[in-house]
Amino acid sequence: MPKPEQPEATLEDGAAGGTGPAPPCTLVIFGAGGDLTKRLLMPSLYNLAGAGLLPEGFRILGIDHNDNSDDGLRRDLTASMESLSKDPGSEFHADRIDPTSWGFVRDRIHFLKGDFEDAATFSAITQKVSGSAVFYLAVAARFFGGIVEGLGRAGLLKQAEGEFRRVVIEKPFGNDLASAEALNARILEQADESQFYRIDHFLGKETVQSIMALRFANGMLEPVWRREYVDSVQITAGETVGVEERGGFYEPTGALRDMVPNHLFQLLCMVAMEPPNSFGAEAVRSEKAKLAQAVKPIRPDHAVRGQYAAGTLEGAAVPGYRDEPHVAGDSNTETYVALKLDIDNWRWAGVPFYLRTGKRMTSRRTEIAVLFKPPPFRLFEGTPVESLAPNVMRITIDPEHGAGTELNVKVPGPQMRVGRVQTAFRYADFFANTPNVGYETLLYDCMTGDATLFQRADNIEAGWAAVDPLLRGWPQAGIETYPAGTPGPKAADDLLARDGRHWLGLDGKTD
Repeated sequence: MPKPEQPEATLEDGAAGGTGPAPPCTLVIFGAGGDLTKRLLMPSLYNLAGAGLLPEGFRILGIDHNDNSDDGLRRDLTASMESLSKDPGSEFHADRIDPTSWGFVRDRIHFLKGDFEDAATFSAITQKVSGSAVFYLAVAARFFGGIVEGLGRAGLLKQAEGEFRRVVIEKPFGNDLASAEALNARILEQADESQFYRIDHFLGKETVQSIMALRFANGMLEPVWRREYVDSVQITAGETVGVEERGGFYEPTGALRDMVPNHLFQLLCMVAMEPPNSFGAEAVRSEKAKLAQAVKPIRPDHAVRGQYAAGTLEGAAVPGYRDEPHVAGDSNTETYVALKLDIDNWRWAGVPFYLRTGKRMTSRRTEIAVLFKPPPFRLFEGTPVESLAPNVMRITIDPEHGAGTELNVKVPGPQMRVGRVQTAFRYADFFANTPNVGYETLLYDCMTGDATLFQRADNIEAGWAAVDPLLRGWPQAGIETYPAGTPGPKAADDLLARDGRHWLGLDGKTD
């Protein structure tokens, strides 16, 4: 079937499509000289400007503790944008920097030198910010609580009639249940829950957002999206990269804290939550919170931790985790985790959810796979059909956006023989490819006040509660190594084998 023709994308597509510019506001970025600002926030703002989604009254105030100036910060960020556009490995892909789009952003950048823990910094902000504002905490997690308290004490979170004041908080939001609860309590003393936008860039990916449409806009799917028809669900976030220069961050963190209660739990909530009564932010977030709260605390025998050793990846030798910079030679930090989750609710009771994430795996792949129960086999008795493989629906998030199904069909010939076929689509085959690094939608939604894709306090705490038993016991637990360039430790295969199941291939194949 030929794909439908799509109009050529233009810079005005966002506005022309019925989505107007965000309301005028000031984006205050704490950590303006940091990697997150350069690598993700500026490219996202550039793409939003090109789509006509930033208002004329938009301003940026960058705050950093190093000396700089308005012109200096503009030059630094311009150089960074030019460098990223030439780097094929960066999230930002552009053949060239459009001078009009970047000029719109660049000319609105201003700088303020300030210590994040100094009250004088927040007093200075009050002199530079009026009207609506979004405060983006692109800083280390240890500064989150103090910055919010500084904003609150300076009166910067008070909202006048017709204006808003919002705070975007990056992950990690806490490092266990107790710290997440403490941070939530600390920030909620300064402003209302509705003013806090806890961000997870996974939710900015188009395919993640489309999961709700895939589930709830197709009558052929929703009726079978439940325990009566689903055998199991696998959620995978595999990476080929190692920790490289991030050993100092990764050593006290590990794969469980870094990926599971935030990224993977957000995918879990999107694929398993109940239908909301509308697509309103609170309706969606309430259903996600209910699902997260229904996850039973994970038993230690339902968890596997691994650490990559030296190996070969794409034909090149790569070092083991303990040989990476800033990593202890006897480190017990996991770079891989596999889990079996049980959801205690009516829809999913008895259906195992298997999660895995790791570094230096065979290939880069993020996907959700729903495996359906096989039909009764009695009809095929007395035929050459020895078994029926399960139907599988795979929703691929990375590296390509798309979805596919695996079905059983009759092989042509005189006998009843069953063969395996696949149907698949890629978003790029049907829809215009628009520039996106994953933060555009999230930034725009924050400026327009749509909190659908952001985590509420109860959702955050439910995710930590599920993994808390593991965090308390794992520092003393052993760890299994796996060679770089392999799917992971053998214990992860054994985890599913005990249930008579196996992991789907990281190459997109069932076996």
